[in-house]
Order: sequence, then C-alpha cells, then structure tokens
Amino acid sequence: MDPNAFPATPRWNLDRPFLTGRFHEEIDIPAKNVSSKSVYTDSFSRSATNPLGYYSPSVQENKVIDDLLSAMVGIEGRYISIRKVRGKEGRFIFLIDASMDLVLQEWIEKMFPLCNEFLCISQFVETKSHYKHGLVNHAFAAALRAFLLDYQAMVAQLEHQFRLGRLSIQGLWFYCQPMLGAIHALSIVVEKASAANISGSATLNLLQSQAKAMAGDSAVSSLLEKMTECASSPYLGILERWVYEGIIDDPYGEFFIAENKSLKKESLSQDYDAKYWKHRYTLKDDIPNFLTNAAGTVLTTGKYLNVMRECGHNVQVLLSDRPKLMNFGANHQYLKCIKAAYEFASGELLKLTKEKYDLMGKLRSMKRYLLLDQGDFLVHFMDIARDELVKRPEDISAEKLQSLLDLALRTTAAASDPCHEELACCVERTSLVNRLGTLKDLEHGIKKSPAKLSEKNKSVSNVNGELDEPVSITGLDTFSLSYKVQWPLSLIISRKALTKYQLLFRFLFHCRHVSRQLCVAWQVHQGFRSFNTLGTAITRSSLLCRSMLKFINSLLHYLTFEVLEPNWHVMHDRLQTAKSIDEVIQYHDYFLEKCLKEFLLLLPHLLKKVETLKSICLQYAAAVQVLMPSMYISDPDIADSLASLKGKKPKGRGQALKPATDCTSVRDSILSFEKEFNAELHSLGPFLSSSSQAEPFLTHLAQCILGSGSDQ
Repeated sequence: MDPNAFPATPRWNLDRPFLTGRFHEEIDIPAKNVSSKSVYTDSFSRSATNPLGYYSPSVQENKVIDDLLSAMVGIEGRYISIRKVRGKEGRFIFLIDASMDLVLQEWIEKMFPLCNEFLCISQFVETKSHYKHGLVNHAFAAALRAFLLDYQAMVAQLEHQFRLGRLSIQGLWFYCQPMLGAIHALSIVVEKASAANISGSATLNLLQSQAKAMAGDSAVSSLLEKMTECASSPYLGILERWVYEGIIDDPYGEFFIAENKSLKKESLSQDYDAKYWKHRYTLKDDIPNFLTNAAGTVLTTGKYLNVMRECGHNVQVLLSDRPKLMNFGANHQYLKCIKAAYEFASGELLKLTKEKYDLMGKLRSMKRYLLLDQGDFLVHFMDIARDELVKRPEDISAEKLQSLLDLALRTTAAASDPCHEELACCVERTSLVNRLGTLKDLEHGIKKSPAKLSEKNKSVSNVNGELDEPVSITGLDTFSLSYKVQWPLSLIISRKALTKYQLLFRFLFHCRHVSRQLCVAWQVHQGFRSFNTLGTAITRSSLLCRSMLKFINSLLHYLTFEVLEPNWHVMHDRLQTAKSIDEVIQYHDYFLEKCLKEFLLLLPHLLKKVETLKSICLQYAAAVQVLMPSMYISDPDIADSLASLKGKKPKGRGQALKPATDCTSVRDSILSFEKEFNAELHSLGPFLSSSSQAEPFLTHLAQCILGSGSDQ
C-alpha cells in the first residue's frame, strides 16, 4: 500500500526521547571491536569522587545491585552506563567500572543479556506501535507491552526485597531465572521481525514457527502461543468480516486477499477471459500457515457474498449464528467456522441464481435458440432474410436483419417465450475456421491486432492443413446470434461461454443452410420426374442429390441427437446437484468444451474434410438450379414449374422458350460432382475409423455417415 495512505504519527511521539525510550547516547564501535560482547569495562564513576574499587566487596555488591536493578528497566546507574551502538538497530552495550571486583563482574555479565533483551523488546514495542506497521504488529506490540509490565513488576518486587536488605547478587540471579527463557525467546522473535521488517501474515508465521521450535519448553511455548493469539486477533477480525459479510476491512493491506477495484462486473459481457471472476479478488503470496489449506475456501466464500451484494441482495450470516474466529488452536475450530460460512454463502448464491434469476430457464433458452432446439423460427427467418444473407458481410444491414429476426420470433412459437427478446443478430467478418483460430489465440492469452491475427491464422491454417479463408464469404457463412445475459448469470454465461455457443450455432446454421439448398435441388429433380423427362444425367444427379442429403442429414442427426442432447442432459443432471456457483461454471464450461470437440471444431483435419464436403454440396445445389433448366425444355409447364421453385414469375405459354440443348456437358458436370463427393466421403470413412481409437465419440459419427454413399 501507499505509505502516504497511513495516518501520520504525531511529532511529539517521535521527538521526546524519554517518552519513546530513545534517550540512550549513541556511540561508534570500531570494526575491530565489534563482536557479540555487550560488556565493556572503563574507568569511570558518576559519583565523581571514589571509583567502585575503593569500597569493600560487600559495599560494591550493594551499589552494583542498585545499578543493576535500574539497568534491568533500561536506566543507567552510577557504575553501569548504557550506550546504543550507532547504525545497529536494537544493539546496546554496557559500560562498567573497571575497578569493580572480578567476581561481581562475572555475575553482572550474566545479567546484562537480560537487560539488553528488555531494551530490544522495548524499542520494538515503541517502533511497531506506529500506524504504518499494521494491525498485527500493533497487537503484537500491545501483547509485548503487557508482558513487559509483568517483567517490570518483577523488578519492582526485587527492588523491594533489596530495600529490605534481603537481596544478594546470587539471589537476584536466582529470582530472574523464570523470566530468562521467556524474554530470550521473545527477543529472538523481535530481532528477526525487525531485521526482515515484516508485518501481517509474516509476523504470525514467525510467531507460530518460533512456538513450534520451543515446544520442548512448555512455559516458553505457551507464552509464544499466547503472543500469537494476541497478534492474530485483528487479523481474524478481518477474516471474520470477509467470510461473514464479504467485506475486506484491511486498512494496512495485511490480509491475504487482494481486491482489484478497477474490474467491474459489466466487463463479463465484453471480456472473453472473464477476468472479473478470476481477478477481482485474488490470493496474495503471504498466506498465514494456519490458513494455507483453507485459503481457497475463504476466498470463494467472500466472492459469493460479494456477488449477492452486487445484485442488491445483501445476505449475511446472522450475528447469533456467527461463531467467533478469535483463535486457531489445535482443535481447528476456526476451520469448521470457515466451512460453515462457505456452505451458507454457496447455498444462498446458488438459490438466488436458480430461483430469482432462473438459471435453468436461461440455459434452456440458450439451447432453444443458439443450439437450434426450436427450429421453426429459424426456418421462417431463413426464408424472409434470404436476400439479405446472400450479401457480403460488410454490405449487410444489421438493423434490417434484426427486424427480420424479431418478425420471425413474433410469428412463430417463440413468441410465447419471454426470453426471445434477449436475442440479437450478429454478423461476423470472418469465416468459422478463421474464428476458431482466433479462439485458440484467446485461450492462450495472445493479444494481436486483427490484421496480424488474421495473417497468423492463415499461416497456421496452411501449415496445419486447415482450411484457408474463403475468397468470397456471405452472410450465410458468418451469421450468428447474440444473447443478452444480465448479472449475476453473466458469471456462468460469460463472454467466453457465449462465444462458444456462437461457434456451435454457426456450424449448425450452415449445415441447415446446406440441407435447405439440397432440398431445393431435390425439388428441381422431382419437377422433372413429374413430367416424365428422366434421362441418364438426371437419374445420376437425382441419386447424387439423395446421397448428399443423406450425408448432411446424418451429420445433423449426429450433431443434434448424438452430441447436443446427451451432453445437455448430463449437464442438466449435474446442475441439479451442484453445491456451488463454481461447480455450475465448471459443469457448464465442460458441456461447451465437449460439444465443441464433438462438433469437430477443435479437430482441424476432420473439420477440413467436413467443410469440403459441405462446399461440394453447395456447389452442386447451385449448379443443379442452373443446369437442369437447360435440359429438355420443350414444355412450358416445366419452365413454369422451375420458375416457381426459384420464386420467379412463370413465363407463361405465350412466351418463347429456350430450345433444348445437348446434355453432354450437363452429364459431365454431374459426373464430376459425383466423383469428387464420393472421393471425399470415402476418404473420410477410414480417417474416422482410425481416429475413433483416440476419440471414441468419432465412432458415433462414423456410424451415422459412413453409409451415406452406399446407394450409389
């Protein structure tokens, strides 16, 4: 976080040395003298008369004990002086009179580490109480301050015994023994925390690890655990608000969950990667050790509560039902609290999306329109929008298409569905194959300009044997539908999911278009059949048309009844038993991925063959509607029949008709289409059979279409 965001520490809390404990004089220690030693002898005395060696050992002991009791709380005496080492944070040295009795010097040297550790801890308490060091360090410093009060109370009791004449230097050492281990352990923690300048989770982890390291000393271990509990109290308060209310109340950035406020929920309808759900709230690296295994659950719990808040549905765990997260002892009660909060938030959000926002109804609507489960509106739309769809994508009027779609929806069974108003027309600028290449780039997070992306896709297509971009594409190749999805359902039906729906729709739509064109060609043949003008070319063409229809209808049967319906029912059953939104998202994404794969959209080599067969069918259907009228036109009734099939006005008997032409060229064209189609279809068979070992679903496709050309 920005240091300027923290409240400023008052100057009086920095400039008054006796208030802050920074009143000790600083000195420089030559490099050659720098060591772990903290006791230095010097010939000095604050009494300004006699040095300590002037007195007898018993008198020296009394004077030294008096000074030592002061040094234990960081105050200099007459014969013991305290200096802070300049440039060494938390490092103090003690100067004693060189004339002191050597035995006393030994006893004093034993006591000075205790004095030094008190000073280090006191300095840490003062420093870490400033705002910028965070709530955990504040709480830890407060716990240390309480500990030092107990320590000072012990020193006061010892001083009382000394005033009564009942305390010797040996007795002082004896009475300090219970405190030595505790204050030494705390000084180690303080030294490590100061050296690393840690806060938040790192401080808790350090305390916890030191408590485990001191497990052999029950008293010290218990003290460190108590310190950990005190330091973690504000952290658990932040955690409690997050898992019970979905609010990050973290003024110093210590919590292990980060919030990116720049990401808005509206981005879900535009952002293919759905960054909002993944990156609005994320885990940091510094997770407390005791929450490592539950971090994901904690993150998800708050995210669920935030989703409901974004919906204006402010749901919180009732205060009476909130167990306090005030410690993380060996019974792991806090984990049970987190689990209970997760189950509550997950259940409430799932209930909200299913009941209030009708998740299953929206998904059924997506299936009805984008997966063509209800095809009557599409047939009507393709009839009335035919003239617009045959144009180039850049020449198509989106407004006109939208009005035609609305007309088709209002005049078919879709009018009774309130969700039909969410549909909108969408005309892409690239073919389906090129769009699939873009999808692959988006999956891998590759960001390129549209021009470079198109070039890259073409080069990849050529290298991998995929289809190149068609020279001329029409609206029939690029038409798609879009669907407006509101929050919070946009978490599930995100931009990414909608893109996959559109890819499935485009493939189905184009297959339906091919089927319709072949049906028109078949009607042309039936028109000739009714006038008894069958010939060799027409017979062969009729058989070829039937074979193509069988192929495309078998493909549509496979896509609809072998892929969409089974996978939809599997997803539907799973969603009924889903226990969280994340499971719903997972099952929905799995359904779309499986459909894309089984539609061959993720298998470029197979898709190439299918697209080639569809292209041959379209070319043949167009050719039939041109070639057939040129054969045997000797009866005006035939001309009128053909004209009505094409939607044109009959010429009438009184108009001159085109004379019959030689049908050799027509027969050659039919044979050419027949040869090309059969070759592609027969090459697809072995390819499907061999690939089905790696992809079992291809067995169903092979069973559906391998017999398409058997009638020829």
